[in-house]
Amino acid sequence: MGSSDDVGRQLSSFEVWKDLQQEDLSELLQIQTLNPDDPENQLAQTRLAENCLRHFQDYIDRRSRLARNDVSAFFAPTWCTSLENSLLWIAGCRPSIYIRLVYALCGSEFESKLPEFLQGLRTGNLGELSAKQLKLVNDLQSRTIREEEKMASWMASLQEEIVDHPLAEMAKAASPSCESTQETDKALDDHARSMVSILEEADRLRINTVKELIDILTPIQAVEFLAVSKKLHFCVHEWGRKRDQMHGRN
Repeated sequence: MGSSDDVGRQLSSFEVWKDLQQEDLSELLQIQTLNPDDPENQLAQTRLAENCLRHFQDYIDRRSRLARNDVSAFFAPTWCTSLENSLLWIAGCRPSIYIRLVYALCGSEFESKLPEFLQGLRTGNLGELSAKQLKLVNDLQSRTIREEEKMASWMASLQEEIVDHPLAEMAKAASPSCESTQETDKALDDHARSMVSILEEADRLRINTVKELIDILTPIQAVEFLAVSKKLHFCVHEWGRKRDQMHGRN
């Protein structure tokens, strides 16, 4: 069962992750100011991207351990804003969102740099994805969406279990105060274990999608992608916080 200690550990894990993301973002923005053609800078970009992925994996591992005590908290986290919670897909972002972000950046970068591109100038950013890279990204998108659809079906089944046997019969027989029983707790604990499993699978798909994208992109493109994805995360949180205040929620 959950406790105030569980809540504290969950919030602490998220705060550590947020602080690491802020540190990573600062480094990502800094390295973008360096000469991208310098081999040493390219090596530094690769190492920084790997470090960001390592931080992501560490966070996933920590919350997987915490979820075994109280998984429901990760599907409606109190440390997120209402806007963020409205965008959640199985306790996190939809994995294909990362791919959509690459496409969005590719289009905006190409459009903004079109005059330079027509003059033969190249910067190596996301607006210059090669045909081979675009095919790999497209293949990754197709595979990721298929996996998302499987998990969405799995999630729907888990949600439907709440009105199925044995919980529906327990609700019918329950007193007006809905006192829980040993049988109720066992059924809910079984359901929670299934929710942990789908959370872990969703997290695995999320990080594997990012890893494959980083492998497809050049170092400078990977740094740009990671920087914008982190800025987007922080901006959505801040926009959501202001909207919560506007509606008197915090």
